[in-house]
Amino acid sequence: MKIVSECRCFGGRQLTIEHESASTGTSMRVAVFLPPKAETLGEGERLAGLVFLSGLTCTEENVTVKSGAQRYAAEAGLAFIAPDTSPRGEGVADDERYNMGQGAGFYVNATQAPWAPHFQMESYITGDLIDTVTSALPIDRDRLGVSGHSMGGHGALTLALRNPGLFKSLSAFAPIAAPMEVEWGQVCLGGYLGEDQSLWEAHDASRLFTTQTFPGPVLIDQGEDDPFLDSNLRPELLEAAFKASGQEGEIRRHAGYDHSYFFIGSFFEDHVRHHARQLSA
Repeated sequence: MKIVSECRCFGGRQLTIEHESASTGTSMRVAVFLPPKAETLGEGERLAGLVFLSGLTCTEENVTVKSGAQRYAAEAGLAFIAPDTSPRGEGVADDERYNMGQGAGFYVNATQAPWAPHFQMESYITGDLIDTVTSALPIDRDRLGVSGHSMGGHGALTLALRNPGLFKSLSAFAPIAAPMEVEWGQVCLGGYLGEDQSLWEAHDASRLFTTQTFPGPVLIDQGEDDPFLDSNLRPELLEAAFKASGQEGEIRRHAGYDHSYFFIGSFFEDHVRHHARQLSA
């Protein structure tokens, strides 16, 4: 692991690190905020951590500079971990469409050419990323939560259910809740996994939550003025799935809020506190 940059922030340290990933076959960048609590840990003590998965076109930098998450993570004593959204670099497949290719990994393991050699984002997030930050930094792999925005909200919801026990707390902002029903999901799932839609169902939160539950409350925030609400997000289908399975939690709707980081920043404190309670930080 190499530290690319380091800044003092709310009494803690904001790092950008780079490491090699066996899953993607590339180097990957991750932004990690270590709160002031990291400097006073006793022997054997480690921090609870919140993994945040970003949306289409984003890198690890967007949430780091736009959300204000560090302030709340510092107060809660949580490490905040924000990976990139896809593999990048020379020899990595790409696409001219913004919703496919680099910046649009969709947090699945691709099986189709030309994506399969590098676009193994589920294995990266659940394996290499967590192994790296918990081995190199004072972060407890047994006390991790996951959240995300849009494509990353989809990733948080599906990875939490597909990897039982890995994450102990869960939330999302404006997730792509029913990717099988919308263009963003159809483009990426079809491109990465192929035409057999039966294989897509394992990566559709609204399908998964119909018959499964996360062992704890799930917090989701959605702006009512989000331009993608009806075309690409479909939170009503996730609400129906929660009701069908009896999932504990709430999907909060907010009048006047859109899909931007102004929306995310407005409610990030609630999400950090939600995770801190579940992780007993």
